[in-house]
Amino acid sequence: MAMPDVGVDWLLDADPTLRWQVERDVVGAPSAVWEATRARTTVEGHGARLLSLQDHDGQWAGGAFFPAGFVDSGGDGQPWTATTWSLTTLREWGVDAEPLRRRGTAELLAANARWEYDDLPYWGGEVDACINAMTLANGQWLGADVAALVDWFAEHQLADGGWNCEWVEGAQRSSFHSTLNSLRGLLSYEIATGDIRVASIRRAGEEYLLSRNLFRRASTGEVVGPWATRFVYPARWVYSVLGAADHLRMAASVDGVGPDPRMADAIALIRAARRDDGTWLQGGRHPGAVWFQTDVPPGEPSRWLTLIGTRVLAWWDDHHR
Repeated sequence: MAMPDVGVDWLLDADPTLRWQVERDVVGAPSAVWEATRARTTVEGHGARLLSLQDHDGQWAGGAFFPAGFVDSGGDGQPWTATTWSLTTLREWGVDAEPLRRRGTAELLAANARWEYDDLPYWGGEVDACINAMTLANGQWLGADVAALVDWFAEHQLADGGWNCEWVEGAQRSSFHSTLNSLRGLLSYEIATGDIRVASIRRAGEEYLLSRNLFRRASTGEVVGPWATRFVYPARWVYSVLGAADHLRMAASVDGVGPDPRMADAIALIRAARRDDGTWLQGGRHPGAVWFQTDVPPGEPSRWLTLIGTRVLAWWDDHHR
């Protein structure tokens, strides 16, 4: 996979959580190479550090979605340290679940963790589509029985094909944010389990995004919001065309198809954001407490965003040469 100007060595000079993906997706290294790097994520670097911060009761920061005792002051942003965010981060980094399984994390969370919403049991999920998507993927990863959440997504898919976390407040139109987060969780579960129920649900949600070219309002064709073209790592729950394109790249691989042509305008936006040296700049940081920083400050070249942007453009270009 060719990269303009920027040295691959710069990308490889990274924490194992990122390096193994560079080796696989950019360098095209043999599986034995990147699998060996991936195995290191449990014993060194960011992965090992985050694993070490788990509480004895299986949680992080003493809470399910928010840290224990968190009170929303309205100005400091949401903390990203609690259990759901920590598990999601580890899983998305490619950290092996075995250390957590050995600790009995799924069972500990079943016994000790409750959602802040209505004190609901952890592995049953709650009413928020984004939260339930993370719970679906994290539960499968840890060996919890979360199959019922697939039915939840089928039952709560809106008429336009997507999801909206505000459905409990009466929302009838899908949200770009909620839909992408739901799709990520469903795809992760589908890849791991082969559950035949998932594909049709997922593809309807992807059609919601594709029919809007990944960033346009269906009603006016205008850009749905400035966040759609702002690239930030970690993305958290916030939508961008880069995140959507990377999801669709993975989904296309599962489905055995090429890129959908309706992505062309979004791909052009991603390409335009690439600097002459082949890097993408960090677009900001979502406010809120973190355990530790995992990427560069805003305005600096981001290895994470460069990895994602490079593999998205390579996938698209490989199918259009």
